[in-house]
Amino acid sequence: MALEQKLRLKLAQRLVMTPSLQQAIKLLQLSRLELEEALSQEILENPILDVEETQEDAPQPEIDEGKTASEAGSETSEKVEAEPPPPEDPLPTEEESYSDIDIEAFFSDYLADGRTEGPSLVRARETEVPLENVVSRSPGLYEHLNWQLHLASCPPNLVAICEFIIGNLDEDGYLRVSDEEIARATEAPVKDVEVAVRVVRALDPPGIAARTLQECLLAQLEPIIENADEDEQELLSRVCQVVVERWEDFLHQKWDRLAEFLDCELSELKPLLEVVHRLEPKPGRIYHQERNPYIEPDVYVRKVDGEYTITLNDDGLPRLRINARYARMLEGGEEDPQVGSYLREKMRNAVWLMKSIDQRQRTIYRVAESIVSFQRGFLDRGLEQLKPMVLRQVAEDIGMHESTISRVVSNKYMYTPRGLFPMKFFFHSGVDSARGENISSLVVKERIRKLVDAEDPGRPLSDSKIMKMLQREGIRLARRTVAKYREEMTIPSSDKRKRVF
Repeated sequence: MALEQKLRLKLAQRLVMTPSLQQAIKLLQLSRLELEEALSQEILENPILDVEETQEDAPQPEIDEGKTASEAGSETSEKVEAEPPPPEDPLPTEEESYSDIDIEAFFSDYLADGRTEGPSLVRARETEVPLENVVSRSPGLYEHLNWQLHLASCPPNLVAICEFIIGNLDEDGYLRVSDEEIARATEAPVKDVEVAVRVVRALDPPGIAARTLQECLLAQLEPIIENADEDEQELLSRVCQVVVERWEDFLHQKWDRLAEFLDCELSELKPLLEVVHRLEPKPGRIYHQERNPYIEPDVYVRKVDGEYTITLNDDGLPRLRINARYARMLEGGEEDPQVGSYLREKMRNAVWLMKSIDQRQRTIYRVAESIVSFQRGFLDRGLEQLKPMVLRQVAEDIGMHESTISRVVSNKYMYTPRGLFPMKFFFHSGVDSARGENISSLVVKERIRKLVDAEDPGRPLSDSKIMKMLQREGIRLARRTVAKYREEMTIPSSDKRKRVF
């Protein structure tokens, strides 16, 4: 069988993402701070790009009324020419220049290595806080436990295991790995791991490195019992008895069973519960360092004369322009072909970048304008007037694809008279109502929250009861949907919200 080469023409349509389109998509989904960082990096890499610096207006000379600018300018120049130069001080002689100088005071401002330290710097050093007293951040749980570990009399062969245990604690201070897993990871015997776990649990805060809430509470009760007097010890021992033997009843608030177990009245359980409430269920959270992110809005929405105006936040964004020198080199033709090819490539990238930024800003503005038009009721009257809205509505309104709208609202914030919101906040599903129009799911969640806040703590509302109350208000909602919204708002179930005392 002979192989034969042939030429064949084929016509097909294919979606190809050009480099300019890829760059526009990448810039579109960046936040303002991320865009600022990306532009700064691009300016460093592309010599064609320059940053246009804004110059402050120079102070103008005062012009008398009735005089033209030319007359005032000529008068000013004449005054400047007429002023005599200041007299020059005569140079001092050598004896005069050194006789009045305090040599010791002059050289006292110099350090031993030749560096100068002026009087202002000396005064600043006297008032400034010592560097060793400046702490950039408070120590976290890992640093706090490691510091105690190296101060304690821990056997050398257990230090590495204890450090591994401390490193595997979650932010609440619980140990989520088993002794066998620790032994495999550290290649240590299980007996040594058990001893190391006891060493870590003996550190501060009490209850650290527990695997369950029950273990955590018991670990906190033990030192309290040791330091309590006889009357308190009896109460604390009953609390320990409840936590150990009737944990499930206590966890699910079966107060009648607990009163029967302790052979006491229901009201006598209150002191026991007060002891448990003083314990810390998450001993590690006091060392949890959660930094609040600094958010700068990408869009400002302000109400002026009854109408909402939209302003894009471009503070800090460099204003790009083409370097005039390289542009002239390209126009005149570069003799070196490699230099010319390099400059043309950089010029093409610069033009693409500037067009992509302009397209990004115009797209964000159009999306923000559409959101304001759809959610004007929310901006005027608050959350109860928030309408359900999906990406498709905005896409059809401004004539773009849903994926583009999704990239625009990603990681971007809008400042409104109602507060600062992510742009994704305005997109959510709707719930059917008896009036024939959809109600925003956020409005329904807020209504559920208000019902829970107004309930009787002794008789909390169940999900079915909340569903019936919402249906009487015209909101058609299933019980499982109520449970779903309640869990999304981190509201406990009715049996856990029940308060007897």
